[in-house]
Amino acid sequence: MFRALIIDQNEERQQTCTLSNVEESQLPEGDVLVEVAYSTLNYKDALAITGKGRIARSFPMVPGIDLVGKVLQSDSERFQEGDWVLLNGFGVGEMHWGGLAEKARLKSEWLIPLPSGIDAKQSMAVGTAGYTAMLSVLALEKQGVTPDSGEILVTGANGGVGSYAIRLLNRLGYQVVASTGRMEETEYLKSLGANDVIDRATLSEPGKPLQKERWAGVIDCVGSHTLANVCASTKYGGVVTACGLAQGLDFPASVAPFILRGVKLIGIDSVMRPLADRVEAWQRLGELLQAEDFDAISQEITLDDVAKTASALLDGKVRGRVIVAF
Repeated sequence: MFRALIIDQNEERQQTCTLSNVEESQLPEGDVLVEVAYSTLNYKDALAITGKGRIARSFPMVPGIDLVGKVLQSDSERFQEGDWVLLNGFGVGEMHWGGLAEKARLKSEWLIPLPSGIDAKQSMAVGTAGYTAMLSVLALEKQGVTPDSGEILVTGANGGVGSYAIRLLNRLGYQVVASTGRMEETEYLKSLGANDVIDRATLSEPGKPLQKERWAGVIDCVGSHTLANVCASTKYGGVVTACGLAQGLDFPASVAPFILRGVKLIGIDSVMRPLADRVEAWQRLGELLQAEDFDAISQEITLDDVAKTASALLDGKVRGRVIVAF
């Protein structure tokens, strides 16, 4: 028996989430059995746990899109008993039981070895949020955006993706502007490396199709009117990466920035990303992040605390990353 957070649904489609004891035989199919050491609580997990978003595709479901742990059993040539492995995405926590449990049975093709330079706890301080931030930074780099190009805007800056994006960009020498709805967190954002902090209200309302050029690049975690406005105010040839929808799934924009200024809008998917991209991103994270970064951007809770913390996260009362320790 082991403990797991279980989401279920009754005949009226009302959802429940309980901390339960589970038999190992109940685990779904997979060729690697992992003893989970740490997981995380992401925005998507919070939506699943509270029932405010239809994230779980089948029931019962264990949420948790991230995990790190030690291999207990393996039928894969890629991994052996005792190996430390890491997982982000691939529908885990949505279509396949996820990381908010003391054990997980997974497909080996979803796993990568724990990268050098980062220990197990630190990998979950990074989690999908930091990994997504790194993918976004890599996209800017590969499109030729350099520290000399100009200011880089990070929206949704107090969240996990935003926090790591600021720190990574700062480590690489970029001038970073953070956009947030919590201006009281200005000192926190500046401690991560933001050179300036602006109120999200300046970006979150309907705006003109083309606005004054300011940003050389943007990492947008918000979507909706904010994404439309940052595209409209990005410099000629600039690059915008879209990796979140905290404001909304809509994109009420025009084609003007793209056909008149050559702005590039790049979608960042972290869920089904190919193995090579994952390995590259995690290697760069290991190179760029330092020990103090993990504590600055994360807090630790236990499995017992997950449900109440999920509600606080959706209420905007949690900053940075949440590690779940077992």
